[in-house]
Amino acid sequence: MPDCPRCHKPVDARAIACPQCKIPLKAFGHPGIPLYRSPSAEFLCTTCIYHEDDTCNYPQRPLAKECTLYHDKAEPLVPQTSRYISGGLPQSIKNWCQRNLIWLALFSLIIISIALSV
Repeated sequence: MPDCPRCHKPVDARAIACPQCKIPLKAFGHPGIPLYRSPSAEFLCTTCIYHEDDTCNYPQRPLAKECTLYHDKAEPLVPQTSRYISGGLPQSIKNWCQRNLIWLALFSLIIISIALSV
C-alpha cells in the first residue's frame, strides 16, 4: 500500500485522492493516469527521459514538480521481454513447433496419406 506524499499515511493504490489530506494522487481524477511527484526539492525534469531528448511538451517544463508524462531516464522505455530465452536446441525446437502447429499437422497428414497410398 503506497503512502501519501503529503501526510505519509497509507492509502489505497486505486485511490484518486488521499482520504486524510485530500491531495490528488491520480491526474485529472482518472484512476488510470498516474501523477508523478518529485520527492525532494529538485525538479522532475532533471531525471526525465523526455526532457533529455527534448520531446516533452508539458507546460511546466523544466520546473515541473508534478507531471503525468514523467519517465525516469535510468529505466528503459520498453521493458525487456523474455520471449526468446536461450534454452538450447530442444527448447528452440519446442518453440518452433508451438508456433507452426498447423503446418506440422498438415505436413504429417500428407506424409501419412503418401505412406498409405504406397
